[in-house]
Amino acid sequence: MVSHKQWQRVQDYIRLGQQEGARVLTGGVGRPQGMEKGWCVKPTVFSDAHNQMRIAREEIFGPVLVIIPYQDEAEAIAIANDTAYGLSALVLCGDRQRGTEVALAIESGRVLVNTLEHEPQAPFGGFKQSGGGA
Repeated sequence: MVSHKQWQRVQDYIRLGQQEGARVLTGGVGRPQGMEKGWCVKPTVFSDAHNQMRIAREEIFGPVLVIIPYQDEAEAIAIANDTAYGLSALVLCGDRQRGTEVALAIESGRVLVNTLEHEPQAPFGGFKQSGGGA
């Protein structure tokens, strides 16, 4: 993290996720083993979460992933769009064409499909209260 203040903020979110009832699959509070100095955060993944938890609704700006189960594509899109934020999103799908259709339904400044690559010369910004959308 860029500062102790941001490190502490992410630690507080990890604790909050546990208090809200989410299960830590990996990571958690504290620094990664062997990195006791500085402001490194354990990459943390939560499961047993839902979209009303603060860890799912707020921008953490740290290596924290919240897994939210869904029943079908429509529910997944509804969960993705049920937020005040919309900086970026990622769709992982076995069928790229279907993934592109889902991406078009997500309210976000940038939606990647089956890749983490981005085109740095492409325009960027967010929707809603994120990035250029703010």
